[in-house]
Amino acid sequence: MTAEDVVVCGAGITSFARTEESGRQLAVRAVRDALADAGLPWARVRAAYGGSDAAGNADTLVAELGLTGVPFTNVRNGCATGGSALVSAVNAIRSGAADVALAVGFDKHPRGAFDPRPADWGLDEAYGHDGLMVTTQFFAMKIQRYMHDYGISPRTLALVAEKAYANGVLNPHAWRRKPLDAAEILASGMVNDPLTRYMFCSPGQGAVALVLCSRAVARQLGGTAVALRAAVVRTRRFGSFEVFSPWAPAGTPTSVTADAAQLAFEEAGLGPGDIDVCQLQDTESGAEVMHMAECGFCAHGDQESLIPFGATGIGGSLPVNTDGGCIANGEPIGASGLRQVHEIVQQLRGRAGERQVPGDPATGFTHVYGAPGVSACTVLTR
Repeated sequence: MTAEDVVVCGAGITSFARTEESGRQLAVRAVRDALADAGLPWARVRAAYGGSDAAGNADTLVAELGLTGVPFTNVRNGCATGGSALVSAVNAIRSGAADVALAVGFDKHPRGAFDPRPADWGLDEAYGHDGLMVTTQFFAMKIQRYMHDYGISPRTLALVAEKAYANGVLNPHAWRRKPLDAAEILASGMVNDPLTRYMFCSPGQGAVALVLCSRAVARQLGGTAVALRAAVVRTRRFGSFEVFSPWAPAGTPTSVTADAAQLAFEEAGLGPGDIDVCQLQDTESGAEVMHMAECGFCAHGDQESLIPFGATGIGGSLPVNTDGGCIANGEPIGASGLRQVHEIVQQLRGRAGERQVPGDPATGFTHVYGAPGVSACTVLTR
């Protein structure tokens, strides 16, 4: 089978706002919504993959969904958990092992910052004692260097967040639905220079499920099919400057994001210039800026002449994070990558409501990045 043979036939999502529901309850709801969207019963799913960082094992969802004997594999790969579950589901269909497969990601993080332990990441305890397990420091170091090298201004970082909150207002599933302007964002209090409080996402909750199927099943179902032309996951190469590994040799650092994006475009037979709408990891404002170039959508430094003039807005030449991204939705680790794909599916179906990109978009791209240097990318077409 080829990549064109894999189709997204159903998509379900929950609100990302805080609720009393457990992560598992959110996941069950997302799966049932995705199945209803596809017009398929749970018993028709031939393989399932899913994961969560903090809310339990995905395979236990069968207790509520139905004891059908379906092979259900738990996936845990940091922020790339959802993307990794998706790749697994895609490969099940491409290999002929299943003609209908499920990918689900969910989480419900406690309030407050993430608290990773050095030993879990293969690091000495001194790394934590020195404060380097605080991810905001890594994000600040990386964007500081980037701003110096390519002339990116603090105001551009604020405009990224301003766009995120504006798009969140239009997204009924978003956690943060209050608009904030660039001046408020710049004045919101420095966390790690140059990143202020409202430039960051926060740990949160939510669930997303996608039902994938073969082209033959999609023809039987009818409806608006969205082809998953590429889905890839890559880990870092030597020389990359990554969270929990903020070191790089002399010269230009390698980039796991650039590696994953290039492979995804090669697999899809498309290039960045063919994409109508995209979702890029925005753990904080600087991430979206850097990932625009690392994924090939502009040259390094060109963000300064694109973002301030609305190029990445919903009506711009390259709409980015039309649902508000992580900044407006928060980051439930297991769900984030699949939330991105869900948004592109809605955009390509023309079902994104007030945040619908004009001009009948036909191609989309997603990118997620996470510790300790993992990136997942997809390319979708209508």
